[in-house]
Amino acid sequence: MKLLLDTQILVWSQLEPEKVPSRAAEALEDGKNEMWFSPVSIWEMLQLIQRGRISVKGDPFKWVDQVVGDLQEAVLNRHVAAQSRRVEVPHNDPADRFIAATAQVYELTLVTADTKLRKTPGLNVFDI
Repeated sequence: MKLLLDTQILVWSQLEPEKVPSRAAEALEDGKNEMWFSPVSIWEMLQLIQRGRISVKGDPFKWVDQVVGDLQEAVLNRHVAAQSRRVEVPHNDPADRFIAATAQVYELTLVTADTKLRKTPGLNVFDI
């Protein structure tokens, strides 16, 4: 399965792994699954660090690089940008728009615990 990890799942997997729902944790450990990330998650993680919402040891930029190091990058391109304006997310969070659009354009299954984002029509969401 090709899984796009939401920012929240990426952060939890590194800082609070006990918060990752068990089915999602199993999927992350399954070597048969492809793990993907959106560059928007890098932006979100750095914002969380800069705003003091999460704390990491050492250089935040190196930490973020380590978090996504072995994952495949779903490049933010014109198709994702256009789809971000088509997708109907239940709230108007621009980062969530881009992440949902990325999942749709790359035909990825989104792994998220965000109950609002999970309700996005036409979005393939991992059942946690």
